[in-house]
Amino acid sequence: MVDQSTIAAISTSPGVGAIAIIRLSGENAIRIADKIFKSPKGGKVLVEQPANTVHFGHIIFNEEIIDEVIVTIFKVPHSFTGENSVEIACHGSVFIQQKILEILVESGARLALPGEFTQRAFLNGKMDLSQAEAVADVIASSNAAAHKLAINQMRGGFSKEINDLRKQLLHFTAMVELELDFAEEEVEFADRTALRNLTEKIEILLRNLKDSFQLGNAIKNGIPVAIIGETNVGKSTLLNALLNEDKAIVSEIHGTTRDVIEDVINIKGNAFRFFDTAGIRDTEDYIENLGIERSYSKLEQATVVLLVVDTENPYPIIKGRIDKIRERIVQDQTLIIVANKIDSGLNETIQQLEVLDLTDNEKVVFIAAKQKQNLEELIDFMTAAINFDLANQQDVIVTNARHFEILKNAHEAILRVLNGLDSGITGDFLAQDIRECLHYLGEITGEISSDEVLGHIFKSFCIGK
Repeated sequence: MVDQSTIAAISTSPGVGAIAIIRLSGENAIRIADKIFKSPKGGKVLVEQPANTVHFGHIIFNEEIIDEVIVTIFKVPHSFTGENSVEIACHGSVFIQQKILEILVESGARLALPGEFTQRAFLNGKMDLSQAEAVADVIASSNAAAHKLAINQMRGGFSKEINDLRKQLLHFTAMVELELDFAEEEVEFADRTALRNLTEKIEILLRNLKDSFQLGNAIKNGIPVAIIGETNVGKSTLLNALLNEDKAIVSEIHGTTRDVIEDVINIKGNAFRFFDTAGIRDTEDYIENLGIERSYSKLEQATVVLLVVDTENPYPIIKGRIDKIRERIVQDQTLIIVANKIDSGLNETIQQLEVLDLTDNEKVVFIAAKQKQNLEELIDFMTAAINFDLANQQDVIVTNARHFEILKNAHEAILRVLNGLDSGITGDFLAQDIRECLHYLGEITGEISSDEVLGHIFKSFCIGK
C-alpha cells in the first residue's frame, strides 16, 4: 500500500547555491503549498490552476515574506510519483531552504525518507523496480558511458528485455500447468520441441546479460586496477603519475606503503579504480605482512593487474616474480607487466623482457614513471582490457550487482529446464524450474506474483466451452 501522507524534501545538493528545489508529493501537496504561497496580485489559488503550470509569487509565513519563488504544480497521474506534486524553486540560501521546509511541515507535510519519491513512483506504477534503481545510477554517473547505460535502463531498456523473456516463458508455463489438470488423459499442450527452442534462446540471452556485468560494473564503478610489485619498484610513483597528484608517499625506504591506497580517476572518458598495494617481499614485520595479504586480495578483485618491475634488477629475479603472479591470475584478468625505470638506460633485463613469452591476456609496457614516459601506451593497454565497444553494440548492459546475482540464479534455473527436457522429466518438475526462473526475472522488475500464471491461463483459454 502506498502511504497517502504528503512528503517534502530539499531535492538539490546540500549547501549554498543560486537556486534550490523543494519538492512535495501526496494527495494534499498542492493544498499545503497553497497555504504558504501568495501571488503578487493576490487571489491566485494553486488548486484551481491547470496541471503542469508555473507560478511566480512569495512564500509567506506569519505575514512575513520568506522568499520570492517559482512554483510548478503537477496533478495525478502526470507527475514523477504519480501523485499531486509541487516543486518550489527558491533562492539557494541554506536558511531559506530549511525555513520553507519547516513551514511545509508545520502546514501538514512530513519529511520524506531517503528515496521515498522514487519509491512512490514505483508503487504507483510509474516505473518498475529496475527503472527506479536506474534513477540513482543516473545521479551517480561520473562518465559518459555510465550515464548512457543508466539513461537506457531508466527509460526501460533493461526492463523490456526482462519482460519479453517473462512473457515467452509465461505462455509455456501456462501450457505445462494446464497439462497437470489433465494428467489422467495424458494430454500434452506444451510442444516440447518449441519449448526447447525457446529455452535455448532464453539461456543464451540470460548468459549474455549475466556476462555483460563485468563491462557494466567497470563502466559504472571504474575498471578495477591493482598496482602490485616488490618494494621500491615505483608503484606509488606510478599511481601519482596516473592521478597527477601526490596521493601516495614515495620514499627510498622499503615498505613505505603498508595499506591499500584507492582512488578513481576518469581518463579519456573511462573511469579507472586504482589500488596501490603494499610492496611484496619477505618480512617479519606483522603490520607490513597484513598489507601484503591485502595486496593479494586486491589482485583477485582486479580486472587489470599492473605488475611493476624495476628494470635495474636482474632478470631472473623479475622473471621469478612474474611467474608467481601468473599463478594467481585467472582467465578473465589482464596482466600488464610494467617495466619501470627505463630512463636509466638499455640493459640486459630490458632486452630479455622485450622477448618475454606472453599469453593472450598479457602485455609488457616500458615506462619511466617519474618522468611520466610512455604512460599513454600503458593507459591504452588498460583500456583495451575492457571491450567498451560492446556498450555501443549491445542494447542492454547489466550494471547492477543485485541484477547480476538474480540473473545468475535465473540462468541456473533455465539450465535445469534444459536438462529436464533432455532427461524427459514430468511436467510438474519442469513447471517448477520454469516458475523459479520466472520468479527470479520478476525480482528484477518487481513483478513477482504466483497468481500471474493462473491469470495467464484463464485469459488465454476458455475451459469448458
